[in-house]
Amino acid sequence: MGYKFAIDRGGTFTDVFVEYPDKSQHVYKLLSEDYHYRDAPSEAIRRLISRYEGFEMGYPIETKNIDWIRMGTTVATNALLERKGEPMAFCVSKGFKDLLHIGNQARPSIFDLTCKCPGVLYSNVVEVDERVIPGKENCGIFPENSVGVIVEQQLDKVKLTKNLINLRNKGIKSIAVALMHSYCFSEHELEVEKIALELGFTNISLSHKVMEMIKIVPRGHTACADAYLTPHIQVYLKGFMSNFRDNLKVSIDSSKLSGFSELSQLLYPIFLISIQ
Repeated sequence: MGYKFAIDRGGTFTDVFVEYPDKSQHVYKLLSEDYHYRDAPSEAIRRLISRYEGFEMGYPIETKNIDWIRMGTTVATNALLERKGEPMAFCVSKGFKDLLHIGNQARPSIFDLTCKCPGVLYSNVVEVDERVIPGKENCGIFPENSVGVIVEQQLDKVKLTKNLINLRNKGIKSIAVALMHSYCFSEHELEVEKIALELGFTNISLSHKVMEMIKIVPRGHTACADAYLTPHIQVYLKGFMSNFRDNLKVSIDSSKLSGFSELSQLLYPIFLISIQ
């Protein structure tokens, strides 16, 4: 039996519960941000193990006696509220560049003349030259393939490549892709992903993977949130894991951001994190 840690990493304080190998328990609190240490949760783990073992443990922390670490964090929430996520761009079907700015016209007060539109997360928009139409036989629109769509215009790869290179030159490494009808025809989004990866983009959030639903507005918003927050959370997680001697296996509970697939392949012990 080893150490078991349950951690709540908030914006001000970090609270830690530990069960020691002898089944005794202890609760510990420290500041989430302090110049004396790099990361509050790992510092708390180091201090609690040192206290139990009777000697001062340094970094990196030995993990062979840790059974698991479960941590809930508001890192994503804080980054969203404070607009401190990753600079990102939005790739959308041509003609829909203002889609998320317009949104669905929902208004808390319908007669308020001073109603302000909420801001968007992206800093740039790329209009993807492509067009897919859903087939409807009762309307005389007969699908061309088994997924029930008509590809009216194939993806313009040359133009897309040029636009993505311009984005890359601006320092943008994360993009969200939301194309019309990608919930049932994902090939064009996958082609965008392939080109973006070849150009060196580090995070590509595809709407049909993040939220496979018909309506493009919520699908686009969700893809943008994924592209905006996933790199930020990855940086935090990698920083946390760098404080341990052995690799950690990451299992995401609650909100499952698509960018964590590579982290989930890491090894023992298990690190469970709940993104709030």
